[in-house]
Amino acid sequence: MRRGLVHLLAWSLATGAAVTLSWWGVHTVMAGTAYDPPRALPLTAGDATTQESKPLASPTSRPSRSPSPSASPKPSRTPTAAPPSSPTPATSPAPSPSSAATATASGEVKSYDTDGGRVVFDLGDTSATLVSATPGAGWSMQVWKTETWIRVEFTSGADQVSVFCTWHDGPPRVEVGTY
Repeated sequence: MRRGLVHLLAWSLATGAAVTLSWWGVHTVMAGTAYDPPRALPLTAGDATTQESKPLASPTSRPSRSPSPSASPKPSRTPTAAPPSSPTPATSPAPSPSSAATATASGEVKSYDTDGGRVVFDLGDTSATLVSATPGAGWSMQVWKTETWIRVEFTSGADQVSVFCTWHDGPPRVEVGTY
């Protein structure tokens, strides 16, 4: 009987050591690769935000998109409303969960993927709310918000992509332009 308990104790210690060593090895390999934190920032009404994205160093990142020769022609007109001359970084805290829940419950949530990044709007019947804006790798982002329009602009060198949502004279409509 004593011999069986010694064997059971030895087996338990060896199994525990093997599991611990395996967990440590997997944890070391996986740290910083598959679980990169999200790069989107919460935005509040009336704030202008600037964010610079950094390329991900993990093997799970997607290759950057380059414009294809068959890309649509660039529009020559610019939005009618001009953004403020100098946006300031947002310094207010993130909105409370209750205000975020009521903001997204009002309409249809639509996502717009561009070469510069991704913008998600909650489009209601008479207004819109910016849910999130995330720049792509190598792109920076600026956001302007007023009571009747929201503009998200992605820039990378001389390339510029603008996502403009207006609702001042009817239901919200979104225009995407490359300049």
